[in-house]
Amino acid sequence: MSAEETRNQNVEDELKEASEETAQADAGAGETSAPEGESQGELSEVEALQAKLAEQKDQVLRTQAEMQNVRRRAEIDVEKARKFALEKFVKELLPVADSLEKAVESTEGKASSDDVVASIREGAEMTLNLLMNSLEKFNVKRVDPVGEPFDPQLHEAMSMVPAPDAEPNSVVACIQKGYTLNERLVRPAMVVVARPEDGAKIDEQA
Repeated sequence: MSAEETRNQNVEDELKEASEETAQADAGAGETSAPEGESQGELSEVEALQAKLAEQKDQVLRTQAEMQNVRRRAEIDVEKARKFALEKFVKELLPVADSLEKAVESTEGKASSDDVVASIREGAEMTLNLLMNSLEKFNVKRVDPVGEPFDPQLHEAMSMVPAPDAEPNSVVACIQKGYTLNERLVRPAMVVVARPEDGAKIDEQA
């Protein structure tokens, strides 16, 4: 082999070695970049899991709040049912109380020497007191507002009359007593109201 051929062969060998080194360097660069891509993928998956966890926590909190509201409403309904379960029964007893009151009122002014009248009055008063005491044990209270200001929440005005000795818009007579159960109105009191001097009507919506 001549010197020129030897020189050309050496140049080709050097070029070949340089090309192989470049290829190896590129391959090494690709190998080092792979873990970075894998790291970014893992980071995205963690963020997705964290977002899903936060969403689940929010749903749990909303469910707990809703359950608390349902429980509170149920407790209120049960309490109302307990307090006012006797309302219909009380309404049925009120005519009995009215009849006993009328019996007592009808004997007023009668001669005290009449033994029959005295016995009827005594029996009616005792029965009425017994009934009212029993009702009071269950928080049933009588509304007898004579002398009090007219209250449309508790009273029903049947008429207005001139009453110089009474305060305007005050109750001067009670035609039928009212009753409440645990401070809830069962029946309004039917009343007569003192007319104001200027003749103005009472405000029943007050």
